[in-house]
Amino acid sequence: MKRRIFGLENEYGLTCTLNGQRRLSPDNVARYLFEKVIPGARNANVFLENGARLYLDTGFHPEYATPECDDILELVAHDKAGERIVEDLLHAAEKRLREDGISGNILLFKNNTDSAGNSYGCHENYLVSRDVSFQRLSEALIPFFVTRQIFAGAGKVLQTPRGFHYCLSQRAQHICQEISGATTSSRSIINTRDEPHADAEKFRRLHVIVGDSNMSEVATYLKVGTTALVLDMIEDGFMEKDLSLQSPVQAIRDISHDPLLRETVRLKDSRSLTALQIQREYLDYCWRYFQDKMDPLAKDLLARWTDVLDRLEQDPMQCGQEVDWVIKKDLIETYMTKNRLSWRDPKVSLIDLQYHDIRPDRGLYFVLARRGLLERMATDDAIEAAKHTPPQTTRAKLRGDFIRHANLKGKDYRVDWVYLKLNDPERETILCKDPFQSHDERVERLIRSF
Repeated sequence: MKRRIFGLENEYGLTCTLNGQRRLSPDNVARYLFEKVIPGARNANVFLENGARLYLDTGFHPEYATPECDDILELVAHDKAGERIVEDLLHAAEKRLREDGISGNILLFKNNTDSAGNSYGCHENYLVSRDVSFQRLSEALIPFFVTRQIFAGAGKVLQTPRGFHYCLSQRAQHICQEISGATTSSRSIINTRDEPHADAEKFRRLHVIVGDSNMSEVATYLKVGTTALVLDMIEDGFMEKDLSLQSPVQAIRDISHDPLLRETVRLKDSRSLTALQIQREYLDYCWRYFQDKMDPLAKDLLARWTDVLDRLEQDPMQCGQEVDWVIKKDLIETYMTKNRLSWRDPKVSLIDLQYHDIRPDRGLYFVLARRGLLERMATDDAIEAAKHTPPQTTRAKLRGDFIRHANLKGKDYRVDWVYLKLNDPERETILCKDPFQSHDERVERLIRSF
């Protein structure tokens, strides 16, 4: 597979409750998380020693953006490290609440919808070649993203005028367009934001906002990994088959509403295919494309992709160790059967939410993981290391090393994805425009001068 830069951004649902009732407004909770917890974070926007960015997004949602990764397994570890980092903020903020005489529990959820029907995102970022037109990328990728939810969806108990339904994806119901520049209104399958944080003549940033936030490490691995396989194929002009959908927005909702995976969607060539059949079209092309250039990562991704599609076709519930929507559906249905509940019971919606609770002692995902009932891709040690250590093969290492040494020496500084600067008029701003570069004598010399 081609060396590529990946990044994930996850917005977290946030609330503060006491005896099940909201205790503080979201803006006040956010202030405790950021302004009173992270020193100097007056604007609730900081870069961390692991190279990641932590900030407060629209709607008072804490957002964690991973550092630049060129290894998908490392990306999985850094994504999970984000959960532990915001959990640390949670505990510190609760301590401050108690010091201020305020009782209550802060809750953070790695999901994409709240009880009021609002949606917040999981954004995927891929550095892609500028040689491929955006139109070509979009045409080739939209059917893939519409159907990828069958193994990457996080699951959702959805209330509609016709009753309660279980859906594959949380974001699908909030997608309104195929392509747009908005992320909070007129949400699209592919976003037009093109900030490569790299040489803009060579690279573009593919910004994907259609996917769900995943608790499952395998789902994250497959979500990003299969997309990388398809991107390699598209960039080389290998995939010529047109799988364009007549109505991608309607298709993504229709597929999401069918956990049996039997729903067909209409293609522009008048064929009607299921999401499984469309995914197999991409998979078959990838097997052919990589047959002469197979490396261990491509081999593993293709094998896992094939296995998951096979089991989803036989019986979706066979994927109860790695696919979030299946794991959660099994959890809910088991509880409903045991307690003779219907989908409309409030306890069902509570289980839906608690699956995404990021606290290891409370979140239902972690309960299952501790029992050995879920497949993992990252070790606890790797996740703990990712909280503090940046990837060693990308620009994130320069940023993380600079921040760590500056913090140790008490230096005042500013950083962004592409620059580093000490707040000293005699010091130059160092631009780091190559995200693949992990060593830079200018940065190393600056660190030695502290």
